[in-house]
Amino acid sequence: MSMNRRDVLGGIAVTAPAIFIAASSRSAWAAESGAGAGNGGAAAAAFAGKHVVAPLTFDPKKLNGISEKMIVSHHDNNYAGAVKNLNKVEENLASVTKDTPGFVVSGLKERELTFTNSAILHQHYFGNLGGNGKPSGAIEKLLAASYGGMARWEETFRALGNSLGGGSGWAVVDFNFLTGDVRSYWAGNHTQALAFGAPLLVMDMYEHAYAIDYGSAAGKYIDAFFKNVNWDEVNRRLDRAEKAAGALRER
Repeated sequence: MSMNRRDVLGGIAVTAPAIFIAASSRSAWAAESGAGAGNGGAAAAAFAGKHVVAPLTFDPKKLNGISEKMIVSHHDNNYAGAVKNLNKVEENLASVTKDTPGFVVSGLKERELTFTNSAILHQHYFGNLGGNGKPSGAIEKLLAASYGGMARWEETFRALGNSLGGGSGWAVVDFNFLTGDVRSYWAGNHTQALAFGAPLLVMDMYEHAYAIDYGSAAGKYIDAFFKNVNWDEVNRRLDRAEKAAGALRER
């Protein structure tokens, strides 16, 4: 898993993110947004506002401890709202010129980043639900190796989630393209995350993810989350990230 730092830095600008996103079968909203590039060039695509909401990949009635009402509200309101707002921001960015006041530009760009990351993290969150919660495969081995055992990783990941209870943020297991390591990271405000990483496992700790079912009892929601993790999807993400890292080393 170790990587040559010089090789990584040589491709750090675009290669790995591009490979990772292009290979992801669950990046429907991102794939749709690129459709306009052929008609107006890359710049036009940046202002297209054509992102679409990816549907749930599981039956929301069959989650263990997370109600259909909760998951559908979260998907249709919070996630879909981020995608719709991102589209509106992109359309507004089309009017930016050299004469646009700086506070307008910075405000729009801040919102663009916020809604982009919110859409990405929400899509990964829903994508890693619908499983039986039983870890397996390469990701289990890597987490166990990194944290001194799978039980120890879970203990620290739960602690991270609980630290965000009653507030806002994300608990994320990321693949670090710079080092090749897999680690749990704190992420807040949709803008604070690992700079050169691929999210493998995402747990939403904003209250909108659990308040309908559990009120302020974030710990009970975390228990339910672990029962529903789709570890097969997490392993697929890890495989894509490792292939992208391999492409970087070959540059």
